[in-house]
Amino acid sequence: MPQTLASSTLPPEPPTLTNCDKERIHEINSIQSGGFLLALTPDWIIERASANCGEFLNQKLEEILGANLTALIMPEAVHAIRNRLSSLYRQDVIERIFAIVLQEGGPGFDLAVHTSGDLILLEAELSEESGELNAGSMVRSMIDHVQHQHHVTDLTHEAVRLVQALTGYDRVMIYQFHPDGSGEVIAERCRPSMESFLGLRYPATDIPKQARALLIRNPIRTLLDIDSPPSPIVSTKTFADALTDLSMSSLRSHSPIHLEYLRNMGVAATMTISLLKNGALWGLIACHHMTARTIGYERRTTAEVFGQVLALLIDRCEREELITFEASTRQITADLLASVALAGVATKDVAQLANQLVNIVPCDGTAFCIDGSVTLKGSTPSLEEFEVLRSFLDGVSASRVYSSNEIESVCPSANSFKDRAAGMLAIPISTIPRDYLVFFRKETASTVKWAGDPTKTVEALGPGEVRISPRKSFKAWQETLHGKSTQWTDAELRAAEALQITVLEVVLRLISATEAERKAASQTQDLLIAELNHRVRNILGLIRGLISQTRINAKDMDTFASVLGDRVHALARAHDQITAKNWGPGSFQTLIATEAEAYLGPACNTIHMSGPPVLLIPQAFSTLALVIHELITNAAKYGAFCGEGGHVDITWRIGPQGELIGNWTEIGGPPVTAPSHRGFGSTIIEASIPHELGGESAITFLATGVKVSFSVPSQFVVLEEQPINAATKTADTPQVGSLQGHVLLVEDNLIIALDAEAMLLSLGAERVLVASNVKDALAILDREKPSFALLDVNLGNQNSFPIADRLFEMEVPFIFATGYGSGINYPSDQNARPFITKPYTKDSIAKALGGIEPFIAS
Repeated sequence: MPQTLASSTLPPEPPTLTNCDKERIHEINSIQSGGFLLALTPDWIIERASANCGEFLNQKLEEILGANLTALIMPEAVHAIRNRLSSLYRQDVIERIFAIVLQEGGPGFDLAVHTSGDLILLEAELSEESGELNAGSMVRSMIDHVQHQHHVTDLTHEAVRLVQALTGYDRVMIYQFHPDGSGEVIAERCRPSMESFLGLRYPATDIPKQARALLIRNPIRTLLDIDSPPSPIVSTKTFADALTDLSMSSLRSHSPIHLEYLRNMGVAATMTISLLKNGALWGLIACHHMTARTIGYERRTTAEVFGQVLALLIDRCEREELITFEASTRQITADLLASVALAGVATKDVAQLANQLVNIVPCDGTAFCIDGSVTLKGSTPSLEEFEVLRSFLDGVSASRVYSSNEIESVCPSANSFKDRAAGMLAIPISTIPRDYLVFFRKETASTVKWAGDPTKTVEALGPGEVRISPRKSFKAWQETLHGKSTQWTDAELRAAEALQITVLEVVLRLISATEAERKAASQTQDLLIAELNHRVRNILGLIRGLISQTRINAKDMDTFASVLGDRVHALARAHDQITAKNWGPGSFQTLIATEAEAYLGPACNTIHMSGPPVLLIPQAFSTLALVIHELITNAAKYGAFCGEGGHVDITWRIGPQGELIGNWTEIGGPPVTAPSHRGFGSTIIEASIPHELGGESAITFLATGVKVSFSVPSQFVVLEEQPINAATKTADTPQVGSLQGHVLLVEDNLIIALDAEAMLLSLGAERVLVASNVKDALAILDREKPSFALLDVNLGNQNSFPIADRLFEMEVPFIFATGYGSGINYPSDQNARPFITKPYTKDSIAKALGGIEPFIAS
């Protein structure tokens, strides 16, 4: 971080933010007061020590310096340290010893053993009092929660939840570094009252180069209390002028400017865990607390191991996403070629390819230049500006994919459109003429929010002395960065190369297809004329037949004209419906509805239809149109529609061979008897489907009304995707025993608490406030009133009855949970409270909630 520099160390040029990178933060020569440090020579003589070591070892500092370690601590402790030293196979390795007693009758300490040059460094902190932490089991359980995630977003969001549950920090973030060194918060878990940092970016200068180097060497860094004064490292006379390299120290003090930076954020304690990928910093797990917070060394080590596993899982996810991305690229290009092979290709189709290709290469705009025609879409240069850019591409990109995230830096004329297109990825399609597919991206500033103004100020303190001040505000702030877009990734460049081959093949097919299209156009015109002639002849023949057959049964000219006109109109309506679909299949239901409305008018609702969605190809559609027309007209003259109260039920279904099976049933009309003479209308009903379609049709004259059954073969039937007259789906019945608002969960086992939290959230809780003991639970209740609480009765050497008393006073409904069944002696005033038996299940919690839900809602 930045530091105050003496004039003798200032560079000759004016000071800049790179001065931050010159601070020797590894030789700060003091440690945090939460523990002590001893520096030993190879023969175990204590040559350096933190000034506070006497407070932990109950001896004066002067007696410790120069003494042999074996005279200060028990032989068993010396033996353990020697064993760990033998495991230090290289310089940047730390061995750990947990809960070891150094002096007879003294407390347990957690030790970090490592080397610094020729010195052996021994750091000690008091062990965590709880003793409940089982590091191996904890890490295994945490890993089990995340190892099945296959996307970085899902993985990191679950990881911050687990780390917060393990450490208890107010805010836990995962921070990913970008190629320019800046970082972005991609996952966050924080207290509800805190302002979210999710999605904000932090400039590269917030973490200087030497700090990043240390984060690679020593992957975990903590600040226990920002207001606790550091303890300086004191040396014997032999080493009085030498500084101790604390690169691997877990207690190393922080730079004063870094502390000021944290104070500006309102942070009092931190923990940072490095996420490394291939030996480089991919990102960080950053933990913040608004008050001092001491995290035991064993718990920190658990978090560190989880961070190492998380980094491997992130690498796995990114590899899987890359493999999926490349497979998707191959699939899309294969689909494009397949569609071109099946359907042919035209110039307009090639221009539309860009719309599909943006699924492979994310961008804000595209330009497709082919055969001198330019198609622009989205945020791009204008046509005139693109012509200038194309001239530039002609000189640099003859056959290879070309990319730039700052067009203006290579083509100065791009200054005129850098607000619309700052970066480009150009794929050459052909050399003569020079054709391109170009993807454009806007400048980064249009989509990035910084966490405060990233600028740091240089302050003059006096002659030859300057100070770099940290930022004081972290509110969302957008900087105007002109002319740069996000970088094109390696995966996107590989995808572009694959696309180049695909687009080239499409263009080649276009060239070979152009002449064939011209030749086929003439043939198609001749075919259309012949088809039109054929259809006109068929229609004329059908009309002639209608005239001839209608004349036979007509009583007079008026009747003849009326009946003939109705039948011709029925055909016309059928043709209107199928020609509206470009002579494609028409809806059977629409056919019936159209005929009913045309003949019955407002009374058309007396036809009740029920059946699956069915389409009929044109030949069958025309035939069924005449059949339905005759059925409706006959019912209006003699059947269900000729009086009051009658109606017709039309039902249909798809048979086992895919045929359409239908029934026409008249109900409520006058009594019906079979006619002595069959007219042309009856012939149409009985004979049209068998004769023209090869189906079946039968008419039955019942006393209650006419019934007609018919069957249309499957080759004339097409099923629609959505059902007709399907019953409206009702919403799912809300689950009894649902939750709302904030819920308090008191559970002393972390893994059980994590599972219970997920169950409560799935039952509707907006947020779950987790406490592992009575003190933390009561502190939560001091801050806010939850809508409901689930209390584990047994909390180690405590019980949750005091929490229950407080909830009762606050009129908050709650449920007890226990692994001891009904064998719990509850206080008399709590004896009637409901309880559930562990292990928790979502159903058992929901069932218990059912009886107290009115209290939750209130």
